Order: sequence, then structure tokens, then C-alpha cells
Amino acid sequence: MVKTTTTSSLLGAALVALALAGCASSGTSSGAYGSAQSSSSPAPATASADIAVGTTTLGKVIVDGTGLTAYVFDKDTPNSGSSACTGQCASLWPAITSKSATPQVSGITGKIGTITGVEGGKQVTVNGRPIYTFAQDKAPGDINGQGVGGIWYVVSPSGDEIKSAKSGY
Repeated sequence: MVKTTTTSSLLGAALVALALAGCASSGTSSGAYGSAQSSSSPAPATASADIAVGTTTLGKVIVDGTGLTAYVFDKDTPNSGSSACTGQCASLWPAITSKSATPQVSGITGKIGTITGVEGGKQVTVNGRPIYTFAQDKAPGDINGQGVGGIWYVVSPSGDEIKSAKSGY
């Protein structure tokens, strides 16, 4: 049993290291490591919407159609029509996509659009910025990606990044 716990801990640490190495700029430090964060009031999944509003410990945020928290990447240039998160970064920070160029939304006040994502699909944008989920968020309300590398942040319904409360990563 101890071996399984150690292996799981090492795997988790390796994923965090990859997230920072694959997405942080040169010389960027993430700060102290700590425990994962999640909401005591999970965000509801909205099956009919590509993105909606959910609730986390940081307040109201954008979530994908399954209720997972949406993030913006500070290396993305608003209105550039492209994502700066490619390769290993895209594995850890999956794009939020839509089958339509006009995504279905619920409760979002920011300007919604799409770009051609790194894998060819229609990646959803808010105020011209591509949005993503984080591979280590497992349940609605999780905000484990908040503040990772000092460049990943949850998104308010108006499309603004929320920089309060850093993640332990």
C-alpha cells in the first residue's frame, strides 16, 4: 500500500513539474507547493451549453459543459486568432471546444467566439482569449490550475481573469 501512495505522489509531482516546465516562461517560479483547491459548492454541469457559469471558492467563474473550471493563459495574445499552448502544454491544459463557430453559452457576459485550436477544432474564446481546462481538475468546482506558474488564471463570467488566491502548485 505504501508503494502505491508513493507512486501516486511521484506521478502527481511529475505532472505538476510538466505543467510548469511546459507552460511557464523561462525563469518563472511557481512558489510553494501545497494542497489542491476545490469548491465546497461544485459548479453545475450544463449539458446544453459549451460554457456556463459555475461557483468555486473564488466565486462565479466560467466552466465548460461538464462543469470543469475554465482558465486563461497569460502567454496568449487576445484577438490573435491562435493559442500559445501547444504540445505538452496542450496535454495538461485541454482547450475548451465547441462543435459550432457560435458556442452555446449560459450566463456569460464576455464576448464569445472561436479560433482554430491547436488540434484543429473550434476552441472557445472569451474576450478574444482562448480558454482551457486543467488536467488535474477532476470535479466541478476544482481550481487546481489557479495561479500555476503565475500565468494561468480562472475566468469570470465577464471574461476577466481572477488573480486572487494562488494555487498550491
